[in-house]
Amino acid sequence: MSVRNLIIDLQNNMAKEIVGQEEIIERLIIGILANGNLLVEGLPGLAKTRAIKALSNNIEGDFGRIQFTPDLVSSDITGREVYYEADGQSLSKFEKGPVFSNVVLADEVNRAPSKTQNALLEAMEERQVTVAGNSYKMPDLFMVMATQNPAGQEGTFPMPEAQMDRFLMHVTVDYPDEEAEGNIIRLVREETSQANRTKDKKETKDVKKTETTQETIFAARAEIDKTTVPERVEKYIVDLIFATRYPQRYTYELKSFIKVGASPRGSLAIDRCARTHAWLNGQDTVEIENVQAVIRGALRHRLIRGERAIEHRITPDEIIGEVLELVPVPK
Repeated sequence: MSVRNLIIDLQNNMAKEIVGQEEIIERLIIGILANGNLLVEGLPGLAKTRAIKALSNNIEGDFGRIQFTPDLVSSDITGREVYYEADGQSLSKFEKGPVFSNVVLADEVNRAPSKTQNALLEAMEERQVTVAGNSYKMPDLFMVMATQNPAGQEGTFPMPEAQMDRFLMHVTVDYPDEEAEGNIIRLVREETSQANRTKDKKETKDVKKTETTQETIFAARAEIDKTTVPERVEKYIVDLIFATRYPQRYTYELKSFIKVGASPRGSLAIDRCARTHAWLNGQDTVEIENVQAVIRGALRHRLIRGERAIEHRITPDEIIGEVLELVPVPK
C-alpha cells in the first residue's frame, strides 16, 4: 500500500470517531504532515478534544494532555529539576513534563495567563525546552494542538501575538448540521453501550488498533517535500501576503480593515499547507485551488484587524475573502 493510502486510512479511521467535523480532521492531518502546530477555536462541546485524541489513538506515539487553568505554572508544562541526595552527595535530575510527548493537547490554552502560555513557545518553535540552563529536545514526531474558547468569554486571557504566529493553522469549529447531530447521538450511544458490555464481561484488555507508524508519517513528509510549486502559484502566495501588508494598493476599505498584515511565517505556512493539501489529493503539483483551500486557516490568526473592522464586526475570514477577491490570479 502506498504512503498516501496509509495516510488516507488514518484520516478515515479518525472520521469513525468524530462525526460532523470533517474540516478539523483534515486540518489535523495537514498539521502533523506539515510538521506544524494547530490552534483550534470553538465553543465547549464541539469535539475539539475528541479530535486530537482520535489522532493520538490512531498513530504510534505518546499522548500528553495539559489542562490550562489560571493557577498553572510553566514547570507544570515543561518539567522541573528535582534535587535529591545519593551517597552523601546532592544531585539533580530533570523530570520531563507532559509537553515531551508526540502529540500534545493544550486544552483551553487561553484560560491561563500569558506568562504560562509562553512556556509552549520554545517547544513549538525551537523543538526544545530549556530548564535551569540545560536544553532538552522534543521527540522527532511532535505536534501541539491547542484549543481555546472564543475570546471574550469569562475567564479567558488574550493569547500573545508572538505565540499566535507560531501556530501553522488556526482552525475554527462550528456546530454540526442536523444530520451530523443525529449521527453524534447514535455514535455516543453505541460507544456507551459497548463500554457497558465490556464492563459486564469484565474484559480489561483493550483491543489494539492498527496504528499509523511514525515512519509512515516521515515518509509522507518526504513525498510532500517533492511536491512542485509552479512559479505562478508562488507569485500568487506572495501577492496575497503583500495585499495584507500593503492593503492601500487595492482599496481604502481594505486598508481600514487591516492594522497589521501577515508575517513571513504566513507565506511559509500557506506554502507548507498548500503542498500538503495537494499531496493528500493525489497531486504532484500545487494549484491555485490548493492555496485558496488553506489560506484562511493559515492567515486568520496572523492578521490584526483595524478599528473599522472591529467596529463593524468584520471577521478575519471576511477580510481574507476580500483579499482573495481583489488579488488577481497570475496567468
